[in-house]
Amino acid sequence: MGKSQNGFKELVTLIKTNASSYMMYFALVVIMLVFQIWTKGAFFTAQNISNLFNQAAYVGVLAIGMTLILILKHIDLSCGYVAGLSGAVAAILMEKMGVNVWLAMLIVLLMGLAIGFYQGTLVTKMGIPAFITTLAGMFIFRGLLSRSLAKTGTIIVTDPTFKAMCQGFIPDIPGNHTGVHIVTMIVAVIAVAALIWSQVRSRKNKQKYGFPVTSTWIFVTGLVVVSVVILLAAWMLAIYKGIPISACIVGVILAAYAFMLSKTKLGRHIYGIGGNDQAAELSGVDVKKVTLFAFCSMAVLAAVSGFLYTSRLSSATPTAGLAFEMDAIASSYIGGTAVSGGVGKVTNAIIGTFVIMSLTNGMNLLTIDISYQYIVKGIIFIIAVAFDVKSRKK
Repeated sequence: MGKSQNGFKELVTLIKTNASSYMMYFALVVIMLVFQIWTKGAFFTAQNISNLFNQAAYVGVLAIGMTLILILKHIDLSCGYVAGLSGAVAAILMEKMGVNVWLAMLIVLLMGLAIGFYQGTLVTKMGIPAFITTLAGMFIFRGLLSRSLAKTGTIIVTDPTFKAMCQGFIPDIPGNHTGVHIVTMIVAVIAVAALIWSQVRSRKNKQKYGFPVTSTWIFVTGLVVVSVVILLAAWMLAIYKGIPISACIVGVILAAYAFMLSKTKLGRHIYGIGGNDQAAELSGVDVKKVTLFAFCSMAVLAAVSGFLYTSRLSSATPTAGLAFEMDAIASSYIGGTAVSGGVGKVTNAIIGTFVIMSLTNGMNLLTIDISYQYIVKGIIFIIAVAFDVKSRKK
């Protein structure tokens, strides 16, 4: 009895000390369960879960880049229309000029890099605040998007490779007629095994150097819960068409940025600058170069986001990019990125993305008017930020 009481107290203490991290998971579970009830079971269907992954892809990529910007205590209001413009330029190159799909995407990625360098230079070299720089950029790129499609209007994209980015699925084992995507389940099992291995290794390293760790039962329970969630999500995808290619693209980008932030000197510099830029500069960190990198990274990821959105619609439209940046910013803050800078994880930003896109997906299933959708997302956003500010003060 004493052990169970001590375990319960430890769990309560753990939740209290990590409330801001756990809140987003709780919010995501509640939102999904509520929509599952309200839609009479339509939310947790294999097809809708697959659609949710595709819907979240373009926002998730933006949220990853936005997290770096917000950690550095800057902001990028232009990334939405950079994404829209990137999709339009890619469509024009492929459909109107006959450029190869891979060359077209490379050209647009270089365009994104140039945009990031331009805006980053204004911020770092000329000292123009990021808010002003990117607000001006939002106007500029929105105008360029409108001009680029002024003569043609919406451009239908027909290239199968490009369309597969957000409409395709990873191939299965040839000859599989079981109705279950075997490769998806294999990937899920490998992911669970990798998760368990990494967490056990991390726990042993903490114990080796005397850092505090949770009790064994809490550690094991947490691993079991996360593993079950991964396997259930994989099963939902496996009984439909498998893992979307868009999810793979986001996964690769997420892994690369998570590694960069947690394991490299550049990542430590980003957190250091966000925590105290003057102290970081005095310690030898090149604040301007790191900030320039973050803006270049944001613009390149915006180009990738534009590819995913255009691929999903199979068309480039003059309205592409509208409010993308708001969803990305909301996703990052809901994911626990500190308003004051210096704190944030790209993995949590993806969870924030699923919170935002689950709201959108669920309300679309209920055919709720778009005006009410904006109101609901605004309320969730302010609650999340208020909770974060309050918990950090404590």
